[in-house]
Amino acid sequence: MPLRSQNLADAWKDWLSTEGGKLLLYARSRTNCQQDAEDLMQEALIRLWGYQEERGHVPPDVPLAYSVLRLCGMDYGRKQGRRTKKQKKIIQFHDYDEHWLDRGVEEDEEAEFLRCAVEKLTDKLREVITMKIWGGLTFAQIAEVLKISQNTAASRYRYALEQLQKSLGRLKEARNG
Repeated sequence: MPLRSQNLADAWKDWLSTEGGKLLLYARSRTNCQQDAEDLMQEALIRLWGYQEERGHVPPDVPLAYSVLRLCGMDYGRKQGRRTKKQKKIIQFHDYDEHWLDRGVEEDEEAEFLRCAVEKLTDKLREVITMKIWGGLTFAQIAEVLKISQNTAASRYRYALEQLQKSLGRLKEARNG
């Protein structure tokens, strides 16, 4: 392998070790299972590689990666919609009891309640929460990815936190009854 190619491979490995987990979590929030999220992530990485050709295939900026992953997620959603319609004609569709957030984080009641509360948020709110908290993006970066203003990103974040706070407040009231 030429030195330049090795340096490029190392740059991508470093970039993936830093950003890969965050991006995979975001992909997981847009799919039904971990395997689909991994497929989505792979598709996004292939597209990113092509987009970076003009720049010598260097690793992309993080907001670009989220944008591409979001577009791949929308494509995935459309494909899933068509596939589901086809499957409904053939077999009865089964609901899967899977969560977008891995259960390995904590297995206590509050963590489960929080997972459910996050899942009940609208897609718009959930994707801002995911990008901000688990992805570590700024409101400016989130706004760039979602093609919205920074104020809209910030207000969606605040609104999501308010909804989660109310949900957790109900849990505490029920416990202390």
